[in-house]
Amino acid sequence: MYIIYFAIILLLPIYAQMKVKSTYKKYSKVRSTSGMTGAEVARRILDENGLYDVKVVESSGFLSDHYNPMTKIVALSSHNFHEATVAGAAIAAHEVGHAIQHKEAYSFLTLRHKLVPVANISSNASWIFIMIGIFATSTNMLLLGIILLAMGVVFQIVTLPVEFNASSRAMNQMVSLGVIRNEEERHAKKVLSAAALTYVAAAAVAVLELLRLVLIYTGMSRDE
Repeated sequence: MYIIYFAIILLLPIYAQMKVKSTYKKYSKVRSTSGMTGAEVARRILDENGLYDVKVVESSGFLSDHYNPMTKIVALSSHNFHEATVAGAAIAAHEVGHAIQHKEAYSFLTLRHKLVPVANISSNASWIFIMIGIFATSTNMLLLGIILLAMGVVFQIVTLPVEFNASSRAMNQMVSLGVIRNEEERHAKKVLSAAALTYVAAAAVAVLELLRLVLIYTGMSRDE
């Protein structure tokens, strides 16, 4: 049982990362028929949605693309920023999807932002109490650790609709503006689906780990 559990939590994230890299590598070599670079795609969608105050900048690092709501900046990794590829267009549109969510105060995005400081503190502190609880066989300490860890799990789960919604917005924007056409739609969906898999894997692993600890707590409580 435990062998299967550890196989899942170890292999699922690895598979997700491999899927992202292989899919991105494939479609980052496919030039988009629109000829628009990732930076141009982002700027076009931003302007179409009245987000003139959001900047598009180049960022260093592989697949370091992100949207920062504090600075209102869409940062795109170098290849996506400069090259006109299907993968670059999809990722740029996805990050702009977050900017549109921010403008519209999308409920799950707002909730995620509120959970960030709580999740950061609770996730780091939880394992201190969990380890103390397990080694000292203290159900109270273990329960406290589980409660703190659960806050981080909630953050992981809330992240899923945020990412899926951003991808949905990205596809709608790219199609309506003619950024991608025909077969490119299917390719762009593959890129976005592969990226989303990393969040699904992270959430699944977090939930499984939480359930394992709950079972340990139940067993300890029964033995007391």
